[in-house]
Amino acid sequence: MIIFPAIDLRGGKCVRLIQGDFDKETVYSDDPQATALKWQSMGAKFLHIVDLDGARAGSPQNITAIKNILDAVKIPIEVGGGIRTLDDIEKLLALGVRRVILGSVAVENISLVEDAAKKFGDKIIVGIDARGGFVATHGWEKSSAVKADELARKIVAAGVKTIIYTDISKDGMLSGVNAESFAELAKISGAEVIASGGVKSIEDIRALKAAKIAGVIVGKAIYTGALDLKVAIDEAEKQC
Repeated sequence: MIIFPAIDLRGGKCVRLIQGDFDKETVYSDDPQATALKWQSMGAKFLHIVDLDGARAGSPQNITAIKNILDAVKIPIEVGGGIRTLDDIEKLLALGVRRVILGSVAVENISLVEDAAKKFGDKIIVGIDARGGFVATHGWEKSSAVKADELARKIVAAGVKTIIYTDISKDGMLSGVNAESFAELAKISGAEVIASGGVKSIEDIRALKAAKIAGVIVGKAIYTGALDLKVAIDEAEKQC
């Protein structure tokens, strides 16, 4: 299982939100590059970057910060937030981003997801952000009538193999995870699932690993010190 430290970008700074609420923001660093280097030094093998401004605007906004991170680290990064066109994808991949995360566009234009999967293969993954089982879009500010499990099936049918599933109600809350819900989505869809939202302790890492989840995104827990990133990585990589 892979641990993905999260770096959420807003105004070029490294921040965390509570349940995706832009009015409930904590700034953890005005130097995302230094944060990325810190997580790399603690053993991270892959970084998860979210352009929060991009998610709101509908197009990438924190390109400079993303480029600075790419220039600083030796490990791969994945980027999401406001990526809604093939041109957006191509520009990020040209910068050196390893994987691009599509979100809102999967609800609004599944054919673009299919085109992207055909053109870029496993460099394309999709994020499903759900509240009460229904998908939220546009930086989580809009709710839809689309069920998460139904969208997951469509995404896999479109050729995407990996889904990041976020439980918005738990994001930034340090409330713990429901490992079974992630495992159920993996079973229903046939996708590899990366869990996101609510991780607070090493017990959550163990539960997700036991549920055979492909990866887990950790955010607030490692920023507050509730979870030691190095310990989490060691646990995730430990042979059963």
